[in-house]
Amino acid sequence: MPVFYDQMNNAVDLPQPPRRIISVVPSQTELLFTLGLDAHIAGITKFCIHPAKKVKHIAKIGGTKQLDMQAIHHLHPDLIIANKEENQQSQIEELMKHYPVWVSDIHNLPAALTMITKVGEITGRGAAAAKLYGSIGTQFKTLQPFVQPINVAYFIWRKPYMAAGKGTFIDSMLQLCGFKNVISDARYPEVTMDELKLLKPGVVLLSSEPYPFGQKHIDEFKNALPDSEIILVNGELFSWYGNRLLHSPAYFHQLIKKLTLK
Repeated sequence: MPVFYDQMNNAVDLPQPPRRIISVVPSQTELLFTLGLDAHIAGITKFCIHPAKKVKHIAKIGGTKQLDMQAIHHLHPDLIIANKEENQQSQIEELMKHYPVWVSDIHNLPAALTMITKVGEITGRGAAAAKLYGSIGTQFKTLQPFVQPINVAYFIWRKPYMAAGKGTFIDSMLQLCGFKNVISDARYPEVTMDELKLLKPGVVLLSSEPYPFGQKHIDEFKNALPDSEIILVNGELFSWYGNRLLHSPAYFHQLIKKLTLK
């Protein structure tokens, strides 16, 4: 078997094609099922919710940030699929002492497409991954961004309020839509309502996940920012970087259309 390299440029040596795979990232778990690896997925996190009918039958090994190491050892994986941002570095480094671990590092669409290709290669599903890569690329080519950029703030958490800043995959998706992110800090900074008022976003997007924003939160932001458009959006289509990207351009198109007609 060849040596594979993950997106951290770590060499992952597999003596044979993987038959017992553990995925510790929800979007990459869904990707494995899409690539036809159902029979080889041995363990997933409790946050791996897609595809719903299939994941309920797979052993759970804790959460993305708090992996159950004993449960993982019990499953004897021959490959673990992880992510730099979504998993704890110390736990991933510990797992690397025992198993081949492939780690993704994704900040934009090209990196997501590369991840799909590389996961396909290391799992023996290169053809399926190449087809998916092409389909996603075709869909994004149809996306028509705003003619004039719109200032936006995208929130992922409450108490404290946290927004998607620069260098995140979410920020890259916002850019593809033609939004201008008013959050200049990197990663996921805390943002107070007073700070947000000074930034004057034309649009505030409240994500459906990981925090489940709802109508009462829309009202809360509207009271503080009466001149801003407050919209609840599907967080999976902005932040999941696997096969769910197939559906993101059409969703973005509807959002762009809605705001353009305002």
